[in-house]
Amino acid sequence: MFRFQPYTLELRHRFSIAGSSRSTTPVMLVEIEKDGITGYGEASMPPYLGESHASARTFLSAIDFGRYDNLSLLEDILRDIDGLAPGNNAAKAAVDIALHDWAGKKAGVAWHAIWNLDGRHTLPTSFTIGMEADRDALRRKVEEADPYRILKVKLGDERDRQTVSTIREMTDKPIRVDVNQGWGDREHALETIEWLAARNVGLVEQPMAKEKIDDHAWLTERSPLPIIADESIQRLGDIRKVRGAYHGINIKLMKSAGMREARSMALLAREWGMKVMIGCMTETSCAISAASQLLPLADYADLDGALLITNDPFRGATVVDGMVQIPEGPGIGVTKM
Repeated sequence: MFRFQPYTLELRHRFSIAGSSRSTTPVMLVEIEKDGITGYGEASMPPYLGESHASARTFLSAIDFGRYDNLSLLEDILRDIDGLAPGNNAAKAAVDIALHDWAGKKAGVAWHAIWNLDGRHTLPTSFTIGMEADRDALRRKVEEADPYRILKVKLGDERDRQTVSTIREMTDKPIRVDVNQGWGDREHALETIEWLAARNVGLVEQPMAKEKIDDHAWLTERSPLPIIADESIQRLGDIRKVRGAYHGINIKLMKSAGMREARSMALLAREWGMKVMIGCMTETSCAISAASQLLPLADYADLDGALLITNDPFRGATVVDGMVQIPEGPGIGVTKM
């Protein structure tokens, strides 16, 4: 049985990046049930990626699981589903995650173990602080982030240095900055990165527009900090396009169409000497738990999506003392509450 249900995530705070602000995120929850086993999946669809409840419903309605006698044949099934229509990466990820969860439960093994990865090898996650014009509000957000070891700070406007300076008045915790394509030219980007490097900033995500491949290559050659591709990367084929232009890539299941391709992306990036970040959208513990299975292949974790919402319907991966705890249960290790 194949079921899907629209759901809306409620954010703990209004979340702002350059040019946008939101307090909710639409998701589609997916269940695949067979042989008394239920696999759970999720599509998280922030508006800027172009998917919605309506588009996910249309795509998912076209899938006929009656064609498949053996749901453990993930490669064949997911190849078919990927070919149904272009795009729809989050909707495809929901099915991919649910099938991996079902197959892992059927085998009685967690996916990191199926992939011969050590689930004890985990990483600290960064905790996101969105853009905030009011310094008092920014200070409150930094205080609320006290349980976490690393801060991820959204930059990309004229307040960048003020934002980092305000945070540095409060804490010397490592900072990672996500510019979301907000810097206009490479000289400004390099000057700002050199300033950030002196203030215990560890890396920079997507400093300029994704189309500026040559400018990013120029910046990466000169930057004292790792430059990580985010908006420039969605699926496996994108890695070849950005090779040499960035030090590493941020892999998100909602862009990679799920766990199957995300693993291939991580392996290829590592083969080519690139850093790997496992990231997320605003998600429930379902998708976060799926992504956590890949952490032994990563250099950085940005898996705070479920920490930013108030209505998580799942229990799975947790964060203890700032460290992501990969669930040991079979499949992706989640249960529905």
